[in-house]
Amino acid sequence: MPVRNNAKKYFDDLASKAKDIKVTDSERRTIDFFEGIEVVSKEIIRRTDGGNKLMFIGNGASAAISSHMSTDYWKNGGMRAIAFNDSSLLTCISNDYGYPYVFEKPIEMFADPGDILMAISSSGKSENIINGVKAARSKKCGVITFSGFSPDNPLVKSGDYNFHVSSPDYGPVEIIHLSICHCICDLIIQEKSQIK
Repeated sequence: MPVRNNAKKYFDDLASKAKDIKVTDSERRTIDFFEGIEVVSKEIIRRTDGGNKLMFIGNGASAAISSHMSTDYWKNGGMRAIAFNDSSLLTCISNDYGYPYVFEKPIEMFADPGDILMAISSSGKSENIINGVKAARSKKCGVITFSGFSPDNPLVKSGDYNFHVSSPDYGPVEIIHLSICHCICDLIIQEKSQIK
């Protein structure tokens, strides 16, 4: 098959997966994708305008998404946002406590009640992400999850709102997670500009 056809198939598949994103709430009820985007955007505005912050966690490419988006939400959106991905922090916590606790420990220290954790994991099974969510819950934080692969993964059951990409492939899941996070950030920026 020529490269052109493969490229077309790739983007057709990506568009199809993007149209099939499932959003659930804390009670596992399915809600409309665009309603989910709206509700999450408004909740982030409400909490960050009230002084709370956003925290992002992820491994590998999801860590890159976390870093990128925490910067955009802060720099472009005017919200306090942080990603726990500093190499010294990661290696220190991993060495002293073990990698499963690499996000749990900083969340225990830095999270305040009312903050929001944005937990990103393609598989939805990463132990350190799940532990981070539990730590955020213990600190009375909101939790938004982004996962893929199995629709029954542990992460998709643990957020106030959960965005799930039905794909077994890392690339499309990661691209769509980044797109959702960008969409939410851009909509928040638009909403804030209309309020001024």
